[in-house]
Amino acid sequence: MRDPVIRREPDPQQSAVTAALVATVPDLHRHCRDPWIVIGSVAAYLAGAAVTVADLDVLTSVRDAQTMAGHWQAQRDLEYTPADSPRFRSHLARFHFGGLPVEVIGGLEVSGADGWVPVRIGARTFVDIDGLSVPIPTIAEQIRVLQSFARPKDFQRVALLKALPARAP
Repeated sequence: MRDPVIRREPDPQQSAVTAALVATVPDLHRHCRDPWIVIGSVAAYLAGAAVTVADLDVLTSVRDAQTMAGHWQAQRDLEYTPADSPRFRSHLARFHFGGLPVEVIGGLEVSGADGWVPVRIGARTFVDIDGLSVPIPTIAEQIRVLQSFARPKDFQRVALLKALPARAP
């Protein structure tokens, strides 16, 4: 008797994330003059957390956000307004590259008890996706940043990141 064959359906979320990264990362490496990094749900997903990915968030300098807005002008979503605009400020532009929106967030600041504070990423790691080197914050750094955002969805991601095994990136 033969063992049953287990067929797994492709993960549409993984396909959307990969497609967005393949469409954007080479341009980010080519055109950004300052360090940039993937944050948010995609960073948590790439670290191994079981999150739902809504969009690809790329944290850049203001200068590089302006550069990418010009370079990706044809894909820009001019109608988009971020939901959390009173809590966050940045030079933000949203783009469409297939199924996953891409947000370039230049000079992100978060409002808190000390006023507007720039979001800085300390420790980072790199994930290889289809031969592309994708920078993401380390898990500890993702947790720190998400806690500073202090939204319910961020606290949910923190819990998922804390549950990851120690070997995750």
